[in-house]
Amino acid sequence: MPLWPVYTGTNAPHDGIERLPPPPPWRAFDGGPLLDPPDAAADRSAVSPDRVHRAETYRATEDTVQLVNAALYLRRPLLVTGPPGTGKSSLVYAVARELQLGPVLRWNITSRSTLHDGLYSYDPLSRLYAARQQAAQQAAPQETAPEETGLPETGPEAPDETGIEHHLRLGPLGTALLPYARPRALLIDEIDKSDLDLPNDLLNVLEEGQYQIPELVRAARLTPDGTARVPADGTGEAVPVVRGQVRCRAFPFVVLTSNGEREFPPAFLRRCVTLCLRRPDDRHLADIVRAHLGEPDAYAQELIGRFLDRTGAGDLATDQLLNAIYLARTSNLDTGSLDQLAERLMPHLGQSAQTDVF
Repeated sequence: MPLWPVYTGTNAPHDGIERLPPPPPWRAFDGGPLLDPPDAAADRSAVSPDRVHRAETYRATEDTVQLVNAALYLRRPLLVTGPPGTGKSSLVYAVARELQLGPVLRWNITSRSTLHDGLYSYDPLSRLYAARQQAAQQAAPQETAPEETGLPETGPEAPDETGIEHHLRLGPLGTALLPYARPRALLIDEIDKSDLDLPNDLLNVLEEGQYQIPELVRAARLTPDGTARVPADGTGEAVPVVRGQVRCRAFPFVVLTSNGEREFPPAFLRRCVTLCLRRPDDRHLADIVRAHLGEPDAYAQELIGRFLDRTGAGDLATDQLLNAIYLARTSNLDTGSLDQLAERLMPHLGQSAQTDVF
């Protein structure tokens, strides 16, 4: 297999990521200790039937293949924009499956999302509760049975859960930046819904490939080697964090999606490879239908034609067409009823919608 493209868009899994050329000097990272990537089945939600189906049925265009490879080679995030239903969020699952990058990490953005949410979470109240429980255990008379005090059993083998690492958990972005031997795949979905500050807040973390956990920096003074084991996002596996510092080794494949509801600052855009997905044409739509539902019959071809005719009057999503074709094959309705149902299943999504005869 030639070095370019590493991602081919064929959906056939392979180990081409191992032959990815070294990064540009300004994008080389040296985090450690080196971690083995988790198995694809380690995160149950990542191998759910719907996500597996999306990965297997994604149909990449030539432009998509080229820009995915550009992001992989340059170790840059991929900003994917386009109308609803064009497969923006499905792309990362297809790439992760073909390149065997393991479970996809997912960060769904809302207007209240902050950089801290993506990096890690810390629950000081649970730590306070654990400390009180331990103090009560130590104060209880030794001859009193645990069932009489209502407290957990104590002893030399009882785990000490008062350490700060027991009350920390890495977020999806924080996990993606761990020093894995090969890139992890991260989806930052609908970044355009975020607070105005989030894209700027992401700049330094994505540029430097590292971040700090202040709570662990302070706690590192109390341990001989300064290492804490913190649960990672998705799998829950405890991973080592040395002196509160996290730095990647292989920069993750990061996909940020946007529906184009806002503009991003130039400093953010220049640090991304930008892919604009366009509405599929008739041939691409037929390939998509074939991947999801099998060979399109005559009525499915007719629905594809009607779908394309209506896209000029307003936004339509591909899954609206798939819903209509699926019901046409499974509902046993007559043609007239199917036409009415298809019209109701494919209303325009944008404000430019016009009333017309389907």
